[in-house]
Amino acid sequence: MYKLEKQSLIDCALQMKACRLITLCGGNVCLRLDGGNIAVTPSGLDYENMTTDDICIVDIDGKRVEGHRRPTSDLESVLHIFRKMSWVNATIHTHQPYATALGLVTDVFPACLVSQIDALRGDVPVAPFTPSSDKGMGILTEEYANGSLAVILRGHGVMAFGPTLQVALYATAYLEEAAQTYLAALSTGRSVEPLPPEMVKAELGDEDSWLRYLQK
Repeated sequence: MYKLEKQSLIDCALQMKACRLITLCGGNVCLRLDGGNIAVTPSGLDYENMTTDDICIVDIDGKRVEGHRRPTSDLESVLHIFRKMSWVNATIHTHQPYATALGLVTDVFPACLVSQIDALRGDVPVAPFTPSSDKGMGILTEEYANGSLAVILRGHGVMAFGPTLQVALYATAYLEEAAQTYLAALSTGRSVEPLPPEMVKAELGDEDSWLRYLQK
């Protein structure tokens, strides 16, 4: 069952690798299915070798519904997000280098680039460190999100999320692009001023403008 949805997780993970957001078997991709179950990538398996038979399906409490592989080791944190943020239908966890580096030196990535505003809705918060596989990743993502579509986890990586897998993927990719640009600007030794709220609002448009922009 759900072969198309399972393949979409693999395709997403391969795009993440192409964008250099993950290495080897790092990170994970999860999708809420019709009926409320969650499709998740397995733990510790290279995405190039992954097939739809390797994708795990669990219920909202983490009980296995389908699949023979171990689900992502971050399952508890992901399930927390799906339980507490009912509008979220997809999550992506990465260890992307530029956004993670930025999280080591600041508490918030201020809105200053159009791609960041479009894909992430403005400022991107930085949450405190939590170890891998710790449920705290999900708890802090919920606590710190504050309207953003991603949270940088200090010393760890990024948790991105959205109403669709495409929105979550674009959030991770454009966050990395924006973080690289921002760090390059900081390397000049000059300060970078965030855009004023009225300019952020003008770029952002209404709540659904990004969804209307994206084409399937």
